[in-house]
Amino acid sequence: MNKYELTVVVSAAIEDEARTSIIDKVKGLITKFGGAEIDVKEDGKKKLAYEIQKMSEAFYYFINFDAEATCPPQLDAQLRIMDGILRNMCVRVEE
Repeated sequence: MNKYELTVVVSAAIEDEARTSIIDKVKGLITKFGGAEIDVKEDGKKKLAYEIQKMSEAFYYFINFDAEATCPPQLDAQLRIMDGILRNMCVRVEE
């Protein structure tokens, strides 16, 4: 198992309950694709370097998890089509 950090940028136009629901769905997808030991850190609302979908601010979440190498590509494919997620990036963390 490898350690990964997933960064998820969620639209600021979405209400608190909907954002919580989106992050719960992301955690469910990680578990579905074989991930474990999920740790979520909310970094709050931040100004974006450039506008994305006519928005200049968004909420940042950092999710650390353990998974096999097949998990991140499957996860990326699902996150790209989810409503409310502006961007995502998954990187392998060296131990």
